[in-house]
Amino acid sequence: MSNKKIKVVELFAGVGGFRIGLEGASDVYETVWNNQWEPSTQHQDASIVYQARFGSKGHCNKDINTIPTADIPDHDLLVGGFPCQDYSVAATLSRSGGIEGKKGVLWWQIYRILNEKEDKRPKFIFFENVDRLLNSPATQRGRDFAIILASLADLGYVVEWRVINAADYGMPQRRRRTYIVGYQKDSVVAQKIEKMEDWVEFDGVTAKAFPFKVKPKTLSEFDIEGTIQEVSAGFNKGKKETPFGNAGLMMDRHVYSVDAEAVYDGPRQTLGGNLIDEELVPEEFFISDEDLPRWQYEKGAKKIERVSKEGFKYMFSEGGMSFPDSLDQPSRTIITGEGGASASRFKHVVQTKSGRYRRLLPIELERMNMFPDNHTLHPQVSDGRRAFLMGNALVCGIVEQIGKSLYQFIYDEAPVSSRPIFTARDSKPMLDLGLFADEEKPLVVNRPKKQYTLDPTKHLLIGLVKKDNEEYFLKEEPTKVYYTGKTKTFPSTVAVNKLYYFMPYIKEKGVRDLYLIRVARIGNKAEIHPETKDTEPRLVFELEYLESLPEYQMLSLNRYWFKDTFLGRIFKEKE
Repeated sequence: MSNKKIKVVELFAGVGGFRIGLEGASDVYETVWNNQWEPSTQHQDASIVYQARFGSKGHCNKDINTIPTADIPDHDLLVGGFPCQDYSVAATLSRSGGIEGKKGVLWWQIYRILNEKEDKRPKFIFFENVDRLLNSPATQRGRDFAIILASLADLGYVVEWRVINAADYGMPQRRRRTYIVGYQKDSVVAQKIEKMEDWVEFDGVTAKAFPFKVKPKTLSEFDIEGTIQEVSAGFNKGKKETPFGNAGLMMDRHVYSVDAEAVYDGPRQTLGGNLIDEELVPEEFFISDEDLPRWQYEKGAKKIERVSKEGFKYMFSEGGMSFPDSLDQPSRTIITGEGGASASRFKHVVQTKSGRYRRLLPIELERMNMFPDNHTLHPQVSDGRRAFLMGNALVCGIVEQIGKSLYQFIYDEAPVSSRPIFTARDSKPMLDLGLFADEEKPLVVNRPKKQYTLDPTKHLLIGLVKKDNEEYFLKEEPTKVYYTGKTKTFPSTVAVNKLYYFMPYIKEKGVRDLYLIRVARIGNKAEIHPETKDTEPRLVFELEYLESLPEYQMLSLNRYWFKDTFLGRIFKEKE
């Protein structure tokens, strides 16, 4: 990792969720090669979108099974959301001493690349999969995950994992996924592990990113023994439950795991907070009075008599689903069948202020996965396919937080990014400069809203925004970074550890916008503006937007251009 660059290879790239999350975490993550191939389809929608947003350099739109490892650049971090399939072992390759799974099972392509890279294999790996990975298959609970852990251990990796529901940490979708982070045993990260239990529960990469408490009596500790073929044939055979908890660590095939319960008390995003104004919704997304009964039937509870292939009659039953979807909760999990006008049990339906029912727009589905607005907008990609792409995507905010944590473990300092995850990626030059010529400028109105409770007793810091930074703080964006002057000019009367909220002070205007202080740390101007070479220590506040006053409010600051007060003084009506 020369010159503080982490070279990334992104497999099964989709429309770039891993890339967006990692770039949002730190500028050091640089995607040097990526692969996206959708089998059994001529129109490669994800690849088309990926190239339109990030450019074609380093992009590969071919079946990964056909790509020689030698064609993949050496890299520091391998990432990918590989499909959940049957990972059982089909054969032993005597030629390489390695293993080969069933044809088309993409985990074994990851293994192949790592194995064939030999002494140049990446120091770090970061994968995403469905939550049931830890519990599959039904006949041999946990076998698939045991195969993955054992094969990574044999390649020299220490591996930690967490099953995370994005909504548990304030994100706008109830999407449970397994996140796997690994590091070679001689890496700077692996060297920091002291006790397995402390790493899993407190000190590790995922524990730092997503704190949790351990559910009582869930500890599971064991070894994964035997060859990969033996693990495939016999692991946990005959047992009804998986031995893997939803948070754990594996070192040298020894497993320590527990079940985790999320701990989070920050702002929360909801489905309703991410909808666009009703008057901008195209008519085809509304459900007609004629079609409404069909939707109500699909969403309702039902018992249906069916006949099996063998001719036996049986009763099929399913419970009712909420109709319409709740606006004050995160969305349900988006699936690939979300698009299209036909009635469906699983598609989201919301009720507008006027009382009409409608489906979700592609931009709203993007927001549920925390992609930039209109990320999948492309003249060659239909709205239905845009929905499909989001059903296959991951929540960028999860990747961002794990990416930040991994950076801190590698470099022992706070990460800095000039590309927050909400930033639109428009590659320059475009593949075809006239490609979007016939497209109308997409209308984006309201920014996403969050649920939270303001506490008037919490400390509020008000700080002057210098003239050259005013435009930045006048932009409507969900996150900001505020740099104070040099620390020696920051008032010693302000207790930094008590600060909770922040409001930027614009000269001749006053204060209006309220932010939550997510992180308060020591930094310097050169970390985001290296051309200044200004490494004088400064206080840095990483901020999350909450809301705004109806209009700017003037007040006086101290001689250092700061004010430490209580939120209740400014937001009196919230008391």
